Parts: sequence; structure tokens; C-alpha cells
Amino acid sequence: MARMVHCAKLGREAEGLDRPTYPGELGKRIFENVSKEAWQQWLAHQTMLMNEYRLSPVDPKARKFLETEMEKFLLGGGSAPPPDFKPQD
Repeated sequence: MARMVHCAKLGREAEGLDRPTYPGELGKRIFENVSKEAWQQWLAHQTMLMNEYRLSPVDPKARKFLETEMEKFLLGGGSAPPPDFKPQD
């Protein structure tokens, strides 16, 4: 049977992650409070942020920025797209 969580992002019960996806205390909070569906939404949002801001995953400043945005997106008030971002139809 799937592990269920009350997803902080979706605001409802949903299937939880199979395993922690991020290290440390933040990873524990994500595992306990974020659904698979919300995690997939974050991965798409993260990709958009990396592309739009031209971030390198090896840059410590970029990693810190993405960690902050991840916490806001999944557990906080949300992560806004860049001001110039125009989604493709």
C-alpha cells in the first residue's frame, strides 16, 4: 500500500514519496510533507528556473538559490517564475 501524506503543496492527501529525495533536515520535511505529484511539479519548475536563469548545478550560489526556491515552492508560499518568463503554449 502506498504511503499517504497531507501534501503541503497540494493541500490534500496524496501519495507520498517512496524515499527521501533531498538530504538533511529539509529533505526530511519534504519526505514527510510532500507528495509525488508535488515533487514532479517541483522538478519541472526547477528545470524552468535553471534554464531561464542559466544556472549551473555545480555553482554553490545556484544550488543555494534552488534550495531556497524548492523550500518556498513545496513548503512555503510558492516560487515565482522569472519576471520575463513566457510559458510556451
